Amino acid sequence: MIRQQLKQLIDACFEQGVSIGLWSADLAGKYTVEVPKQDGHGDFSTNMALLLAGRLKINPRQTASQLTALLEKETELIDHLEIAGPGFVNIFLKPRVWQHALFPVFEQRDHFGLSTIGQGRKVMVEFVSANPTGPLSVGHGRQAILGDAIARLLTATGHDVFREYYFNDAGRQMRVLGESTRARYLELLGLPSQFPEDGYQGDYIVDIAREMIAEHGNSLQDQSDVVPFTNKAKEMIFKDISGTLERMGIIFDNYYNEHTLYENGHIDSVVAELRAKGLVYEKEGAVWFKTSELGQDQDRVIIKSSGEPTYRLPDIAYHREKFRRNFDWLINVFGSDHIATVPDVLAGVRALGYDDSKITVVLHQFVTLIRDGKQVKMSTRKATFITVDELLDEVSVDVARFFFMMRKADSQLEFDLDLATKESQENPVYYVQYGHARICSILRQAEEKGVQRLPIKDVDISLLVEPEELQLLKSMAAFPAMIEDAALSLAPHRVIFFLMNLAGQFHSYYNKHKVITDNLTLSQSRLCLMEALQIVFRNGLRIVGLSAPEEM
Repeated sequence: MIRQQLKQLIDACFEQGVSIGLWSADLAGKYTVEVPKQDGHGDFSTNMALLLAGRLKINPRQTASQLTALLEKETELIDHLEIAGPGFVNIFLKPRVWQHALFPVFEQRDHFGLSTIGQGRKVMVEFVSANPTGPLSVGHGRQAILGDAIARLLTATGHDVFREYYFNDAGRQMRVLGESTRARYLELLGLPSQFPEDGYQGDYIVDIAREMIAEHGNSLQDQSDVVPFTNKAKEMIFKDISGTLERMGIIFDNYYNEHTLYENGHIDSVVAELRAKGLVYEKEGAVWFKTSELGQDQDRVIIKSSGEPTYRLPDIAYHREKFRRNFDWLINVFGSDHIATVPDVLAGVRALGYDDSKITVVLHQFVTLIRDGKQVKMSTRKATFITVDELLDEVSVDVARFFFMMRKADSQLEFDLDLATKESQENPVYYVQYGHARICSILRQAEEKGVQRLPIKDVDISLLVEPEELQLLKSMAAFPAMIEDAALSLAPHRVIFFLMNLAGQFHSYYNKHKVITDNLTLSQSRLCLMEALQIVFRNGLRIVGLSAPEEM
């Protein structure tokens, strides 16, 4: 990559400066080579002179002059240099450096942007993990797309990715679900019933009860055990959840059921192990975990006085089982409502002797749907929230995916339904995908006009000198590093930002310059640029699970 080439060149100049006594070697590797945030500040910039001057207690611009004197001899890459501000060295590369960035695009084609940086590292990404107590909400939808995109990015960068859904099918919530279903069952039979105070609302519970009547008639009216009602509700709700996930194109490698933690004795063994370490005690009929001895502000209840575990205990046991399955990196994608429980689970993992630094938790903020500038209120069909299916009835999966990835995970997301349903360049999804479709149209037009597309080795890429062309080439050259950075940072929004920026550059170029001109050689050069752009758009969209339409 160009940045790596330049970094190697600057490293060589640094070592040369050490050898002739300009500065000492103790700052080797501590300086940066970055892409400036502002246009006009060069293709790259380094803070080496600032760091050296700070150590040597001299004027940084003097050190910057010494560095530029060394770099100016390297004419293979560098066109010219500028000293800026207190001592930054801005580096402008020769146009041919960017023109030659086309070669790896054509050499790698569908693999351009993919890498092996993950080196087969085993990664589990746990996401969605919604309780089987109701349909997926739009909040779950954001988490589903975020988790799926993270898994896709890690796969694209050479990680061995395993996707898991933790199925919370045990505990009090499931009993309440069964009680809610039984109450609706009795109501539909015209019999007296008592709906639980904190029961699950929504028409979907009535649908489940109606299905039970179809299967069993009134034979369950005297059934005091809620298990048949819980099981039926769980079965139907999970079928609904699975259908929604399939609709979004999300597939899991495994569904891990919470009840197996109880059946296999993992819950009891965790408590026994913590007790043996002196980290568990009884108080007021409950069992407490001494999290105060593990960096927390207070101890936490892990088994209530009723004998039911709190959610912390099975979560700790589940994470222990994750470690026992020999993953190198455990990634959890949770809603921000988990923020208080994450430290407790990590404390439990540490107490059991596992390295909690191998766990990365991505917390996402909630989603607000906006229509006509106002927040869309509760669902009228399914539950007391807007479901993913209701959203997908209004917008395509591509639109939902794109909008859910448009913000950093920890940023509140306002999903503008009016914007999402527009088929114009105001809609960011349309704006990006239309970029790809427009390039496909240009390439078709060239074929219809008999303008032959040549192999890149036969194209005069030195003709690509317009500022807009060089900017497109620079963006394409940055694509592989951006994908690696987005993957390792677990930040799919960076791919979306890149694609939106690339689309903006392309549409601006298209509005200013003709691709197919009277000059055949120039046309072939620009068609080469278009084909490379087509590859980058297609790969970028595909990596995060979006389609690249050829016509719109």
